[in-house]
Amino acid sequence: MSGEGYGHSSGSGAEHEPSEERGQAPWAWAPTRTALVYAPTPPPRHGVRRLLLAFAVAVAVGTGVGVGVWFLIRDTSSGPGAGPDPAVSVTVTPSTAAPGYRRAQDPVGYSVDVPEGWTRTQRQGRPAPVVSYDAPADGRRLQIFRLAEPTVAESLALAETHPGYGFARRPGYRPLDRASGATWSELSYRYDDSDTGPRQVVDHRFESADGTLYAIRSSGPESLTTASVREPLTRAVGSFEP
Repeated sequence: MSGEGYGHSSGSGAEHEPSEERGQAPWAWAPTRTALVYAPTPPPRHGVRRLLLAFAVAVAVGTGVGVGVWFLIRDTSSGPGAGPDPAVSVTVTPSTAAPGYRRAQDPVGYSVDVPEGWTRTQRQGRPAPVVSYDAPADGRRLQIFRLAEPTVAESLALAETHPGYGFARRPGYRPLDRASGATWSELSYRYDDSDTGPRQVVDHRFESADGTLYAIRSSGPESLTTASVREPLTRAVGSFEP
């Protein structure tokens, strides 16, 4: 079975997470190519004072007008709950990221540094969305998704060894390296993709600052250096904020 529109199960019964490229378990998905929009510059302070003055005048005139001005202030302010429409845009904030990277406020609910120029797509998996960032030319890909298992070690072990959808079932599969810590687990491997040829993958699963478990997976052609495939993952994991 080929095609990138499928994924492997996370191992939680009917709930599935995506494979790096493809897998055997069915899952509902709807790819969405997402445009980037830049956060607007906050209005000058004197503009806010004018709105507050208008509000005061409105209160003096009547409650109905006052309510209208209150909604105007509320809708144009950039409070902590404000965010882009998740179906159409990703907000790119003024960057403190490394050269060649940008800070993306992803509508799925986290912020992360990703390479400049990479294209975002989103698929609705079970139970959580699967976000991918693809390089424009060299075949590299970064995937981010939430896990369903209680621990990262269990999640990664199941993803590798499950008899129905595990990494080990892929043609040419060979584990390259394993590493783990108190709150993370990582597997590097290679396999032969029927469409794009030999690929290398680094699958990193971790506990985020709010306790939620995520996977960030970086992949690319086997002909690329290991460092070039790992670098986007290292930047993403180090900058990830739920």
